[in-house]
Amino acid sequence: MLKKLIGAAFIAAAMASTAMAQDAKTIGVSIPAADHGWTAGVVYHAERVAEQIRKEHPNATVIVKTSPDPASQANALQDLAIQGLDALVILPTDPDPLVNAIKEVKAKGTFVAIVDRAPSVNDSSVRDLYVAGNNPALGEVAGEYIKKTTPDAQVVVIRGMPIPIDQQRQDGFDKGIAGSNVKILDRQFGNWNRDDAFKVMQDYLTKYPKIDVVWCQDDDMAVGVLQAIEQAKRTDIQYIVAGAGSKDMIKKVMDGDKMVPVDVLYPPAMVGTAMELTAAAVFNQVPVHGTYTLDATLITKENAANYYFPDSPF
Repeated sequence: MLKKLIGAAFIAAAMASTAMAQDAKTIGVSIPAADHGWTAGVVYHAERVAEQIRKEHPNATVIVKTSPDPASQANALQDLAIQGLDALVILPTDPDPLVNAIKEVKAKGTFVAIVDRAPSVNDSSVRDLYVAGNNPALGEVAGEYIKKTTPDAQVVVIRGMPIPIDQQRQDGFDKGIAGSNVKILDRQFGNWNRDDAFKVMQDYLTKYPKIDVVWCQDDDMAVGVLQAIEQAKRTDIQYIVAGAGSKDMIKKVMDGDKMVPVDVLYPPAMVGTAMELTAAAVFNQVPVHGTYTLDATLITKENAANYYFPDSPF
């Protein structure tokens, strides 16, 4: 009897060991370096959800790598691929230059989730899953607010970077102001960077004696815009509209700041959503293939408290 019990225990232990080995998975997460507020939020949420996945799946290896530019990110993908990935979650610094590197990873049978910045070719040859904010709606919601609030406004626009999602936001904005007398004075790139946006706004303030409204795609750029306006002591600008949902901008909305009456939500936590869906796919075989689009909610004084997270880095 003792021999049988020992034998049964040995078999059970062996089966458990085999199951644990089969459950072992490696998920690589490739994201931009924290070069401004929104990407700092991305890094924060990626690390937060990576730890959560490790707790839920003890045999999970989750590797988070940050990269400052496409070339560095392509190298990071190669480093991750060497480690034998079961899944890759990637928020590209600039998607199109990274398409071939992503395809090489996917060709090995790796589950690929792309976040936020889709390449021009965004189909099953490149990824299994796409998770993003609603870029056209981010622009459209801002445009509709300006159209409704200030239908005859003279507006300057500070764009993000010359990549596809920037154009989607621009197209959405133009749709939002359609049918109004809103006039676009100028559009320049601020690279989603507060210092660059500060310089662009300084240029606008020099070139245009009257500006009613500023639309900039990103809350971090809005910081630079507000600094430039304050330094120039310009009183003609009625308000700005930005986007992302940073805690600082939401606090301004909550406090009734006349220069920041609203904000448009575009949460950096979307990387965490992609990681959770990816974990569900590789560990539990949940069918999550396809496109997941988050809402571009207009944040107002009435609903701002629902989106205010003071402990967040962004």
